[in-house]
Amino acid sequence: MADIQKRIPVAVLGATGMVGQRFIELLQGHPWFELVALAASEQRAGRPYREVAQWRLPGGDMPAPVADLPVTACRPDALAGDVKIVFSALPAEVAGEVEADFARAGMAVFSNAKNYRMEPDVPLLVPEVNADHAAAIVGQRTRRGWAGSIVTNANCSATPLVMALKPLQRAFGVRKVLVTTMQAISGAGYPGLPSYDILDNAIPYIGGEEEKLESETRKMLGSWKEGSGFVDAPVLVSAQCNRVATREGHLECVSVELEQEVDAQDIIAAWENFVPLPQHAQLPSAPRHALIYRRENNRPQTLLDRDAGGGMSVTLGRLRRCPILGYKFVLLGHNTIRGAAGGSILNAELLMSAGRSKT
Repeated sequence: MADIQKRIPVAVLGATGMVGQRFIELLQGHPWFELVALAASEQRAGRPYREVAQWRLPGGDMPAPVADLPVTACRPDALAGDVKIVFSALPAEVAGEVEADFARAGMAVFSNAKNYRMEPDVPLLVPEVNADHAAAIVGQRTRRGWAGSIVTNANCSATPLVMALKPLQRAFGVRKVLVTTMQAISGAGYPGLPSYDILDNAIPYIGGEEEKLESETRKMLGSWKEGSGFVDAPVLVSAQCNRVATREGHLECVSVELEQEVDAQDIIAAWENFVPLPQHAQLPSAPRHALIYRRENNRPQTLLDRDAGGGMSVTLGRLRRCPILGYKFVLLGHNTIRGAAGGSILNAELLMSAGRSKT
């Protein structure tokens, strides 16, 4: 584990939104990072956070340490406190240029936006799955002339999927994946969908989501080779994505074809014995168990299981034979913690631990 003598100053961009608030919540009392700056739109700049943000996370009030922090504009020169790391919850419409500005200014940017995920020199990182992809940062800085860097975390439905697939890929090989998602309304941000559209309803379309789930899964399960860049995994992925009337937690029904014929107990053992790098290194945000397999017939359930491991574990269940692809199962991941803010913080911890971030 990295020896962090002094906490590193960090900032949150897009601090007033739902993911921005998750960042603030998860950074309270963090042993390595000290939240010193909050940034949002120009219209909100110059006012205390408590005046420009309505705290919407369940379970408590706005953390006192941030209530009186002045909100700044999303510009590197506007930040105070010698910020080294920036966590971005900016929407894709504005994230591209803003995040690049911070990387040029020498800061390590950990982004939730889609803008850079599929770039040939930008890691699309889930530390339990593809920690070695962080090596792309060296070439990124050289190619773009940045003193800093950008690291992205994956789409909030791709993250739990690749976590479930990685131990199967490692042990048996994976050929084909069919996934149908039931995604919470918080994935659309606040205020999300109008109540009249989502109450008593399920919507079988989320713009761009299926394409992201398919392409990001192949990139993350693929390899990084110096001189060759990212090489996608030779896995066929077909996704159908649906918005349902749950608040948080993405439930996914998965069928998978493996390269080997195995028993169900072999698959469960692969999941339960999966102890990847963040757990070995005991990174602060890493849950004790990256994957949790539930043996009840009716689990995982969104309401009961989304907060497993502080929202950072992926819960699996209902493994059984699939007459088409071999096996099928259900998984659940917390979309605003594991699939967003918590995933970005874990990415930063990974790079700090490896000594790769410019701090």
